[in-house]
Amino acid sequence: MDRFTNMQRAQVLTEALPYIRQYNGKIVVVKYGGNAMVSETLRQQVMEDIVLLWLVGVKVVLVHGGGPEISELMGRLGKKPQFVDGLRVTDRETAEIAQMVLAGKVGKTLVKLLEVKGGNAVGISGMDGGLIEAKMRNPELGYVGSITKVNIQPVMDLLEKGYIPVISTLGCDKDGNTYNINGDTAASFIAGALGAERLIMMTDIAGVLRDKDRPETLIPKLSISDAVKLFEEKVIAGGMIPKVECCIDAIHRGVKSVIIMDGRVPHSILMEILTDEGAGTMVVGDEEEEEKA
Repeated sequence: MDRFTNMQRAQVLTEALPYIRQYNGKIVVVKYGGNAMVSETLRQQVMEDIVLLWLVGVKVVLVHGGGPEISELMGRLGKKPQFVDGLRVTDRETAEIAQMVLAGKVGKTLVKLLEVKGGNAVGISGMDGGLIEAKMRNPELGYVGSITKVNIQPVMDLLEKGYIPVISTLGCDKDGNTYNINGDTAASFIAGALGAERLIMMTDIAGVLRDKDRPETLIPKLSISDAVKLFEEKVIAGGMIPKVECCIDAIHRGVKSVIIMDGRVPHSILMEILTDEGAGTMVVGDEEEEEKA
């Protein structure tokens, strides 16, 4: 039996109207990876969320990773993945594998899913149109790139034509070397260059927790100053450190707000954008907090 009456459906749509109005014509960047990408059910739901936002006039940009898929193909080719401080050691052959997986298999699969759900999407990589210029981050890591420049025009062109850009996090230098770029870092740079209204960072936990073992200690909102204090208190620790640092970088680059959310929650993107409830931890600039004080 259907749990929702037509009246209840109408009520839900009516309550979403102010948010649809707020985000209509605005740019929202979604960094997509982790369990939400591995689970087929969650992947379908993420694509549905993105297409729905696109249909109501939100300019959505999807930035994706694909670490598990890269490791899987490396294993099939007889290469053992190695990591240093969470970063993949990337020789030239591994960089080629990353290019095949990210710009090929993963990127094109996401484009296909978005099209099946009713959207118009185009897949590009950071190597296309000079979108992401990079340099070697550390010789010990090989072809892991630090971003030196973003040329956002290819993304703007796609948005202006009504497409959902699907961006693989690869970069290159002027000598034609290919670099694997951290997905969170790439999303931060791209969202900043676009002046995005919001950057959504999908991850595998609820957000920033005051106690990492207790999901109910979720911190719903952080200013940059709040985040700095939590760094000092070691509340933000481990793998959450670089993620929050990327959020802060995005704010400094001009993004209005950044959300760290649990991509394992069904339709978490719609919950964040179109409801009062929201999802995850929102990071904002100190100025916004001062204005509301």
